[in-house]
Amino acid sequence: RQRPGSPAFLGSSSFYEKPERPVGKSCQESGSLGHFYVSDAQYNRNIFFDTSPQAVRLYLLYNHWFMQTLVYTFIIVNLALALFEDPAVVPLPIWATSTIEIICLSAFSVRMVHYAKVIPKDKFWKDPKNICIIVVLSFIDLTIYGALKSTGYFAIRWSRVFRPLLLVNVTEGRQLRRAFRSIRNALPQISYVFLLFMFSVLVFSLVALKLFGKRGLLTIDGSPYFTDYLDIVFDLYVLVTTANSPDVMMPAYNYSVFFTIFFILYIVINTYTFMSFFLAVVYSNYKKHLKEEVRQLVKSRRFKMCRAFSLLQEARGEGGEPVVTQAKWNHLVKLVKPNISISHRELLWSVLDDQNKGHIGKFAFVQLADLLSIQVITVKSQPHPIQICFPSMYNSPVSRFIRYVVHQRMFVYVYDLIILVNAVFIGLDEENPVVSNAEWGDLVLYEILLSFLCNRLTKFLFAAGGYTSRQILDIIFILRVLRLIRLVDSIKRFRAIINILIKIGPTILIFGQLIVVVYYIFAMVGMELFKGKVQFFEPNSTSPDQEYCGNPLLKGTTFAKLNYCKNNFNNVVSSFIVLLELTVVNQCGFTAVTHISARIFFVLFHIVVVIIIINIFVAFILEAFLVEYTIDKSDLQTSLEKKIEELELNVQQDGVDTGLVDAMESNDNELGPSEAGKQKPSLMFKIASRRSRTVDGLLQRMFETDIRPEDFNEEEEPENINFSNPVFDSV
Repeated sequence: RQRPGSPAFLGSSSFYEKPERPVGKSCQESGSLGHFYVSDAQYNRNIFFDTSPQAVRLYLLYNHWFMQTLVYTFIIVNLALALFEDPAVVPLPIWATSTIEIICLSAFSVRMVHYAKVIPKDKFWKDPKNICIIVVLSFIDLTIYGALKSTGYFAIRWSRVFRPLLLVNVTEGRQLRRAFRSIRNALPQISYVFLLFMFSVLVFSLVALKLFGKRGLLTIDGSPYFTDYLDIVFDLYVLVTTANSPDVMMPAYNYSVFFTIFFILYIVINTYTFMSFFLAVVYSNYKKHLKEEVRQLVKSRRFKMCRAFSLLQEARGEGGEPVVTQAKWNHLVKLVKPNISISHRELLWSVLDDQNKGHIGKFAFVQLADLLSIQVITVKSQPHPIQICFPSMYNSPVSRFIRYVVHQRMFVYVYDLIILVNAVFIGLDEENPVVSNAEWGDLVLYEILLSFLCNRLTKFLFAAGGYTSRQILDIIFILRVLRLIRLVDSIKRFRAIINILIKIGPTILIFGQLIVVVYYIFAMVGMELFKGKVQFFEPNSTSPDQEYCGNPLLKGTTFAKLNYCKNNFNNVVSSFIVLLELTVVNQCGFTAVTHISARIFFVLFHIVVVIIIINIFVAFILEAFLVEYTIDKSDLQTSLEKKIEELELNVQQDGVDTGLVDAMESNDNELGPSEAGKQKPSLMFKIASRRSRTVDGLLQRMFETDIRPEDFNEEEEPENINFSNPVFDSV
């Protein structure tokens, strides 16, 4: 008799035909509610929803991918209105942009009403209050702006700075809220270092005034050098960013070489020491507060899994511990992961029920959310199409020898070397006849034919319609050069770096959203302050104003001489580009066309983006790098791998960990002929990748060694099951 989970059982055809035990109505209702708890735990949703039947149905609709996509669509449309509003890239009438904005605000209002129907009334104002405030303020501003414009008065759309905050406050933006909380938590400690840093700048500025102010030195444009204290403070602050180095030092250096000692001391103390302090403080506070957030996240996750267990549990005899039977567990997993195969589900059950009792306890059940997050590839063994059509040719000695050679690792290395040499020729001058006549296409085509003989056709098909033979050959060259990534990924040290790059991919998107939020706010403020102050003229323009960017105040300035006229705040696109230039630390000339106090705008932007946000991003990379070198994989993933090996259902690897290739694997692969010929089961499994594919998964992996199960009382409701959104004061 075959026991469930055995290789023969998983590989037999009768496995797929085995009828499952019907589930009762009460079990279905409990399983449906438990499905939401498990789904929330798996995707780290922190919504405390009402458990009434109507609220549960609305909650299912609320979390539907279409509704979430619709919300982000309206947010993007709302943000994109800046392209058509004054100052606009493509001007539209006020009534058109106002109508679109009203539709977007109405959609957000409907979303809030939907949310109010899902959660208990006493918890409604805990999270969505910020969205309600933004919507109300936007309606008020839109009404006032339309009334003033219709009567010909001057008006400002001040509510536009609130638009990107919708990204932060929607329920789907929990990771972005976590980034904002990291900034908020790091601000107190950063403020102490920043005050000390500014004290150092002020002291050095005072020394510079006394040292150079009365020597009659001139800058390169003929203006007095270091005679105004506020100008000195600003110039030395910019020197910390190295944007004006060595220009700010040259007049003093030309006067005496000994004056360079002052600037050397300043750069060492402020540029290197204090900037390093900023990173150290941000990293220390970021890790401390992030660990606590991950602890609350895990606590909330286990709490929801315990709730699901309590709905599905049943007692085993009098006084026995509550357990969940396999029938209920199967019904639950089918609801949570409807696309999972029966064999995959049986494999997961065998990991949790390692003693084949037919039921599992609470400790094993709580691990289900983490187990479902591990991507397992199901590998099917199917004969090669050539073997089906031409079996004699495929099984001939010559064919077997070619397949044996192609599947050797040396074969891959040789062709990687050929591709490397080919890449050198691609980068050389094609006009040179020696280079243009060096055709490597035959070697590549030979490899494709051999690979087709030994692998599936679907791996090498690509659309070539509309291209010439030369263009197709160039595309083949480029695509084959990308295979060198496999060679790089096979080297352990390189693989660790590639792992980090892949891991921080989702985090880059999160911090990218954070940058968009900050950029958008500063762009809206900048357009109101500086629009029309600098004009750009096309190269073929004959206007005399082109020499000074349309503003006489810029006549003779370095800003105009370097033709920086396109760096302006005349529309949202130009504003974003200017802010990007400021992020990589460049000077700006807008103080010449407005007031000296405009420097506050640019200094504040540098503090928020460069000193705070970039340092938090660097702190995350440092932590991810340390995790990669100290933690291999989770205990649950190790148990799953051991179970696959124990059942002899693992796909044999060649001894080279192609981590990058595994990261690009699909959920359903086909087993090559080399494996099919070894009398393996018809279904085999392998772990897709050891890398965390979500930000929450990576964060939990970072601190899983510091978070122990005994730290939590799983019957106690977490204090912060609904992480509060940052309020306007904290933002």
